[in-house]
Amino acid sequence: MNPLLQVRDQGQQVWLDNLSRTLLNDGHLARFIAEDGVDGVTTNPAIFHKAIAGGRYYEDDLAALKQQPLSAEARYEQLVVPDVQRACDLLRPTFERSGGNAGYVSLEVSPALAHDAAGTVAAGLRLKQAVGRDNLLIKVPATTEGLKAIEELIANGVSVNVTLMFSLAHVDGVADAYVRGLERLRASGGKVGSVMSVASLFLSRVDTLIDKQLEELGGDALALRGRSAVAMAKLAYQRYLERFHGPAFAALRSAGARPQFMLWASTGTKNPAYNDLLYVEPLVGKETVNTLPDATLAALRDHGKIVGDALTQDVAAVREQVAALAALGIDLNATGERLQREGLAQFEDAFAQLLQLTA
Repeated sequence: MNPLLQVRDQGQQVWLDNLSRTLLNDGHLARFIAEDGVDGVTTNPAIFHKAIAGGRYYEDDLAALKQQPLSAEARYEQLVVPDVQRACDLLRPTFERSGGNAGYVSLEVSPALAHDAAGTVAAGLRLKQAVGRDNLLIKVPATTEGLKAIEELIANGVSVNVTLMFSLAHVDGVADAYVRGLERLRASGGKVGSVMSVASLFLSRVDTLIDKQLEELGGDALALRGRSAVAMAKLAYQRYLERFHGPAFAALRSAGARPQFMLWASTGTKNPAYNDLLYVEPLVGKETVNTLPDATLAALRDHGKIVGDALTQDVAAVREQVAALAALGIDLNATGERLQREGLAQFEDAFAQLLQLTA
């Protein structure tokens, strides 16, 4: 059996971390959905830069847009909004069949707005209207101002994919913002069941940075390499279960609100010495999403080994991993703040390069 379909049987959604007109026009995305059970699509500035820079299907439209008195960002949006709409339409049957729990496509607000809550809200509302699809997620970073924007967007009935999360502190802050937004939406008479949110916890970059610190320490610390990100994800899932399946969320759940699913992001293994499914096989579990780049999706299809609900296994061992890191002076929350700053800088750079293409 296709391991991708086995993942779905365990209650986890697989989303493709890619979108381009090649995927759309040549039928690849449709086949991923039909044959592999892909349940969603995520995008970011780097993905769209690669698509537009190397995609023959964009050349004529971009040339025509450059004849119009538009900003570089407006041209970019006019190029990618139709792609997002087409992906949403391909996933519409999944969205309807799941009752709104799956079948989403993510579109990110400009990274330049990461420290501007009001600007993020305005951009999110504008992009939601431009795409005009119920199965759109507005992607917002988990910065301090981003959390304010997430709450406001949820309170306005906008579904959100929270990005650039790298720590358990980020997990807690994002979940709090989501719940506050839902409470406001319910209080205003809105339909909390119409809102979906995922919280994207980035994994491979965590191991890359912590492994470097462990290598600098040497000795027994080396045995802890390559295990920190999975440990963090499993602990994040335990917090998810406590929060969204516990009494604190009961009233909102009764009103039709959905839990904010954990999404595993940055799941392509960066260290060639590690299993290419390091951030996939151990993290299969109910009510979660794993967003995979093309190569990781192909690896999962080819040789993935799915052994049931792996996400709830070995919780004691992952707690020991985190405790061992703390004993060595490695602060996972401080690491998360550094990685978020670096990740945001990378997205800002990718977006700037993207706008150079459309200028």
